Amino acid sequence: MTQQFKRIKRPITGVLLLDKPLGVSSNGVLQKVKWLFQAEKAGHTGNLDPLATGLLPICLGEATKFSQALLDADKAYVATLKLGEVTTTGDAEGEVIERREVSYTPAQLQLVLGGLVGCIEQVPPMYSALKHQGKALYEYARQGVEIVRQARAVTIFELTLLDAKADVIQIEVSCSKGTYIRVLAEEIGRQLGCGAHLIGLHRTRTAGFDVADAITIDALEALAPADRDALLLDADVLLASLPSASLAQESAYAFTHGQAVKCAVEQDAGEIKVYGPSGAFLGLGEVTADQRIAPKRVLRIDREM
Repeated sequence: MTQQFKRIKRPITGVLLLDKPLGVSSNGVLQKVKWLFQAEKAGHTGNLDPLATGLLPICLGEATKFSQALLDADKAYVATLKLGEVTTTGDAEGEVIERREVSYTPAQLQLVLGGLVGCIEQVPPMYSALKHQGKALYEYARQGVEIVRQARAVTIFELTLLDAKADVIQIEVSCSKGTYIRVLAEEIGRQLGCGAHLIGLHRTRTAGFDVADAITIDALEALAPADRDALLLDADVLLASLPSASLAQESAYAFTHGQAVKCAVEQDAGEIKVYGPSGAFLGLGEVTADQRIAPKRVLRIDREM
């Protein structure tokens, strides 16, 4: 009888910048990364569809406590659009339901793109993970059920034409969280009068991270375990934009055990990164009216503070 050995999971903490491949779900690569690192806990920071590629930061261990910062961050994409065809899903996964002649001038295209920069409203697509009464919208869509959705305000910071060849155009989009690039593609097609759908999407940036610094899943798998661990960024990179405060030993101990501590900070600092006397990141705090730092999310500390 073959003896079964249980795989030991590690309480490893850090952030991995992954370049997600085509045709794999975000959860699929998350589970692969979790397995490679033998991590107790892991989570990604913003879902990419199977047909999308690019930057997918993955949080391991205690870093998952701060993943919301990346979910809320602005993002940038390179998107490829097929003009002249409208699909059921707004992307290449859906069935083509309408075909139209493609005819536009470079000036018309630039006018459409320029008009979509700024604050715009989007109606979330039915084929999305947005929840309605506990179920994802795509579950209703697959059953042929249409749910009324409210338009949401999003911001397009930049919209740049990279290439245009007859019925295929490529654009670079810098946008706020919650922006649906599929919906943006459909709107570009609508304004050009020919319809469009998304046939390629590559996320290039989010929260100051760049896909140029990310590793592919194949390259990650080829590394030795120690070299994989060396790729992990410290959890505090997720809070890079926040001010910071350092605590003395006694205050650091109190903070990590749920107590608000006195510290010389700006009263209106709001959220703040907190470090111990050795420089170790302790967690996220919030400045109170009496200029104390109250713990909001604290790391499990198993090293010198």
